[in-house]
Amino acid sequence: MIKFGTDGWRAIMADEFVVEKVRVVATAIAQYLKKEGIAEQGIVVGYDTRFLSETFAREVARVFLGAGIPAEMAKRYVPTPVIAYSVKDRKRAGAIMITASHNPPEYNGIKFIPRYAGPATTDITKQIEKELRTVIANSKEISLGDASHINYFDPAPRYLKHLSQFIDWEMIRHSGIKVIIDPLYGTAMDYLDKIFKENACSFEVIHNWRDPYFGGSNPEPSKENLSELKQKLFSTNAQLGLATDGDADRFGIIDEDGEYISPNYGIALLLYHLVENKGWRGPIGRTVATTHLLDRLARKYGLLVLETPVGFKYIGALMRERDLLIGGEESGGVSVKTHIPEKDGILACAMISELRAKAGKTLGELLKDIMEDVGFVYNERINLHCEEDIKKQKLEFLYNSPPQRLADIEVENVVTLDGIKFLLSDGSWLLIRPSGTEPIVRIYAESERLEIKDKLISVGKEFFVK
Repeated sequence: MIKFGTDGWRAIMADEFVVEKVRVVATAIAQYLKKEGIAEQGIVVGYDTRFLSETFAREVARVFLGAGIPAEMAKRYVPTPVIAYSVKDRKRAGAIMITASHNPPEYNGIKFIPRYAGPATTDITKQIEKELRTVIANSKEISLGDASHINYFDPAPRYLKHLSQFIDWEMIRHSGIKVIIDPLYGTAMDYLDKIFKENACSFEVIHNWRDPYFGGSNPEPSKENLSELKQKLFSTNAQLGLATDGDADRFGIIDEDGEYISPNYGIALLLYHLVENKGWRGPIGRTVATTHLLDRLARKYGLLVLETPVGFKYIGALMRERDLLIGGEESGGVSVKTHIPEKDGILACAMISELRAKAGKTLGELLKDIMEDVGFVYNERINLHCEEDIKKQKLEFLYNSPPQRLADIEVENVVTLDGIKFLLSDGSWLLIRPSGTEPIVRIYAESERLEIKDKLISVGKEFFVK
């Protein structure tokens, strides 16, 4: 079954994700663009470093050529934010990116990026799914264009030129900080490291070759997957470690002392940097699962915070509507004003290096300074396995009979924007969200006291294990 999730369609290769189904999805997108009346603007196609990704991408381009729609393809594997930028830069009707992002190596996927250069909204994916049902029902042979007619282009120069306007590379160079870059065998190779090299900044890069197995783990810049980056940081006496996921739309940070800086804290540091060091202003967008440290900083700066459901497509929509200063999600997605409404791990890493150079202290020290000013917060997320029937039953009970107190603290408000979120009188909160695709419940908690955060996580678990 082909179904678009939070960020496109993903499935296991040689099982669900096969050439025939890729052609079917591409045909549905082509029909959608024709009905929108913008197909003549053409599309761009990109792909990641996974097994057979370029083959799938070429078949997508052939489908569009066969449908009479101009198609051009990146000359080599490319980050998702770069192909998204190319849509806007080249004024195309959209892009198709062959990627499964941070998923395990056996997965691949298709992401459709509309002409506004951000994630497809739910109304767009529903229209594509409607076209998909039509394509499957008609079961006609799909017309394929000649692969020799595909136009190839290099999106890197234009993107890197655009990226440079956000960063003071001279300051980074003169600061003398050394950065270790880890693209995790993914598409950020020759992007983040290239721009450091072009600006004569001190850096080294690891895992910068194509490995479809991603070194035997998921290409996700999580604490567990960045141990080699940490080791390299220590062995070279570097000040900062920066990582991106498989398609470079998420970021990861290792501080000088080897500590992992979570995306929640990373986004807060970026907000601080944009306001304090760059003098930018504007609303802040965050998902319901993202840290309220952003809210504390917003109160200090007199800025508005807007909350969305989980998924960067909601943040991207806000960026188009409200000219956000910054939009972020706790899973490591972030973008800023005047950039594309798509999460960009390359931009995030470059800005973090700029902040580190400007601060002249470790990110941990800076984060401590920030929280001494606006208040400390501790947060955590866990995934809890739960069978679908039990998950549904427990969630219905919570919706209908929400508790009045949690961890001996009064519940002041209940938010049901995405899952069920309990806001407590001391500023702590607990969020419970079911996965729409797996027998999993995600439990998030945050508090200014570590012991309360731990208690809230335990309470969340108890809801589903009783």
